[in-house]
Amino acid sequence: MAVGLSIATPVVAQDPLVELHGMLELGVAGRVRADPLQPDDLVLGEARFRLDLSHFTDRAEFFFKGDLTTDAVADDVELDIRQAVVLLRATDWLDVRVGRQVLTWGTGDLLFLNDQFPKDFVSFFIGRDDEFLKAPSNSMKVTAYTGLANVDLVWTPVFEPDRFITGERISFFDTSGGSLVSAKTTGGPLQPLKPAREFENGELAARVFRVVGGYELAAYGYWGFTKQPLAFDPVAERAMYSRQSVYGASVRGGWLGGIANFEGALYDSSDGGGANPNVPNSEVRALLGYERELATDLTAGFQYSLEWVLDHGALLANSRNPRFEPRETTHMLTNRVTYRLMQQTLTLSLFTFVVPADDDAHVRASATKRWSDAMTITVGANVMTGDDSGFFGQLEKASNAFLRIRYGF
Repeated sequence: MAVGLSIATPVVAQDPLVELHGMLELGVAGRVRADPLQPDDLVLGEARFRLDLSHFTDRAEFFFKGDLTTDAVADDVELDIRQAVVLLRATDWLDVRVGRQVLTWGTGDLLFLNDQFPKDFVSFFIGRDDEFLKAPSNSMKVTAYTGLANVDLVWTPVFEPDRFITGERISFFDTSGGSLVSAKTTGGPLQPLKPAREFENGELAARVFRVVGGYELAAYGYWGFTKQPLAFDPVAERAMYSRQSVYGASVRGGWLGGIANFEGALYDSSDGGGANPNVPNSEVRALLGYERELATDLTAGFQYSLEWVLDHGALLANSRNPRFEPRETTHMLTNRVTYRLMQQTLTLSLFTFVVPADDDAHVRASATKRWSDAMTITVGANVMTGDDSGFFGQLEKASNAFLRIRYGF
């Protein structure tokens, strides 16, 4: 079972130019199936205190958001600064945003193609709020507004990977051994090699976007590394991040009474046309989505995504273990249903991921009740199923039920 509590209450600061808010959140999540590879039946057991500050001037804005968390599962106290940023309005057509910040773009609903900013997949699977799927990075973002199009440039001087599954709390499938492993069975969490902290190993992301005839058009570029350690260093015998560039585009707008979106991306790897088995192959990814209101306060959304591994024959020919290489094409379907009732104080949500060819699935269900302007309570479950070698199937024993209570101030 999983339980969570969050509390937020408005506070008036002495300086009227400083806005101060915060929250207290208590959360618990427990496995619905035992995992003998993990030492604890809980995947989440934490109390979180957040302080949120903002200050505004004519030409600048200052934001801080920090979370102090006590974690019963990890048995530690952690300070996570999610935002410490300055926004400067350099001119009427140029904004500069510098510091620690959460960044995102693209059109997918919980699916990310051109969004190469860091994610926290551990939080996503253990019952934390969806906001924690997006992890912060230390970056500089420059936005230029022109008559032709708007341009975003984001530079992250020190590579910031995803917060991925390392064997702590959640077991994962090890393709080298062909079995599930955990930090308990391997003597510690997975610790991949990171790129050296050098100037040339920073990340650069770009977006050009504008609205044409009611449709949002965008083109994207990213130059950096894979966000998860998908490559392997045969000398150090450790997982690592390999260089990767991503180029893509998207369109989003009204269609048939709802909102449709299309997004595509080319993942350009350094795999040498599939000749290097230690580096993931280049891929083409595509996403189609559609969302509309079916009835008052009842909304449904559907997505289809495709991942096509290029030079797949060469990948299999050069692989050390072809059995566990990805399929040449992977198809995924998602569905979100949201229903608000009781004067929109109760929100029911169901989100499903399905990979039909692998019988691989993830179901996210939740009910959120707003008891007052300050307090909300959320109960729900994450259920993963499939074969151990599947992306969701490997997480089956991490399936959990959760409860969160949040009080804001």
